[in-house]
Amino acid sequence: MGSPETPSERSGGEVTGLLRAWKAGDAEALGRLLPLVYDELHRLAEFRLRGHGDDTLQPTVLVNEAFLRLVGEPLDWQNRAHFFGVASKAMRNVAVDYWRAQAALKRGGHGVRVDLTGAVAAVEPKSVDVLALDAALSRLERMSPQQARIVELRFFGGLALEEIAVALDCSRSTVDRDWRVAKAWLFRELSGGGRGGGTTER
Repeated sequence: MGSPETPSERSGGEVTGLLRAWKAGDAEALGRLLPLVYDELHRLAEFRLRGHGDDTLQPTVLVNEAFLRLVGEPLDWQNRAHFFGVASKAMRNVAVDYWRAQAALKRGGHGVRVDLTGAVAAVEPKSVDVLALDAALSRLERMSPQQARIVELRFFGGLALEEIAVALDCSRSTVDRDWRVAKAWLFRELSGGGRGGGTTER
């Protein structure tokens, strides 16, 4: 006899079922899904906005805008981790669009800065312009889409490495390796040591 499911596993299974029902066209599934994922989405939004130095974008607004984008294009949802991974990307896009507009309004003023210490590593640079971070991630994505996705899920989404492995359908050891390599590359780029090209090493 197998071990009983934990509350987290039961919740994950329910979320997965509702995601698939939503994809299949069950409009009511979306209404049942939101209460199950809202608190976690709000936690991700708070994580995403932590240390950004600008309090004009609130977590609730970020969650609502990101969820609207998710509703607009239901994907072939695989599981709960996949959903939160896609949600973290939607939050990144919403936040970057907002801060890019804010930077334009300031007409050359300093952009919004984000604290990297908590999610990435306690080494310099601890604080970088969020638009510079987004640009660096876009460069990394062109060279290694998986490494960029891991950074995005870890930093922007706050997912544990085990959750990232599930979301990307790969081994924990692969995630560990790519996370270390991508993290080192990202800090080199953001500290001015990169040349905006080349490849990340495995």
